[in-house]
Amino acid sequence: MPANFTYITIDLLCLIFPFLLSFHPKIKFFNQWKYFFFPCLLTATFFIGWDILFTHMGVWSFNENYVLGFYFFNLPLEELLFFICIPYACVFTYHCMKIFLTSSSNNKTHIFSLILLTALAFFGLLNLSKLYTSVTFLLLAFLLAIPTIKRVAYMFIFYISFLIILLPFFISNGILTGSFIEEPVVLYNNTYNLGLRMFTIPVEDTFYGMLLMLINVILYEFLLERKGNKKDAKSPLKPTIER
Repeated sequence: MPANFTYITIDLLCLIFPFLLSFHPKIKFFNQWKYFFFPCLLTATFFIGWDILFTHMGVWSFNENYVLGFYFFNLPLEELLFFICIPYACVFTYHCMKIFLTSSSNNKTHIFSLILLTALAFFGLLNLSKLYTSVTFLLLAFLLAIPTIKRVAYMFIFYISFLIILLPFFISNGILTGSFIEEPVVLYNNTYNLGLRMFTIPVEDTFYGMLLMLINVILYEFLLERKGNKKDAKSPLKPTIER
């Protein structure tokens, strides 16, 4: 395979299996597309804006040897597709876990969220000069506060889903950051991050991925909840029989 097909191949491999399994009779994720695509496009717009800014500032850059050569504001086409393919795989996994697991708002999940967002906020504030670290950690801490305060039931399933996608994440992101290939596809300026790597992957990437998934899931659940509320509103009330 030519090297310049590397990034597009990673995108498509992350998408193809969840897409095909979306039509499985026990999963039927295609029935939920109308609740997925608007949150996905909204989230992608935010992340693409962030990406354009950080690329311009030199926080990260892209190796032209591993992309097709089509750019949008200095972002390769593959980077734009990343914000569609990866959220699809993430929300698909979350949808599957909702089928096989029971949502429950429990104290352990709540405490874990509190500890996580507190640690993220602490390390984010401690490293304000490192843009990738501080922005990612503080945004995720802020976002985690929303379902934590509301004590929503779906956070347990969210965490389980995120743990499941960590394996494909380490494979795909490992390749993007230089594992198994001669050079990284995405090059990071360590001035703007902690310089801590899991193999070749900056530690910030894990929380960046969690942030990307969580925004999609929160908006996805919001639309599902609205659908449920509309159904309840349209349901006729049973007449009360007085004796």
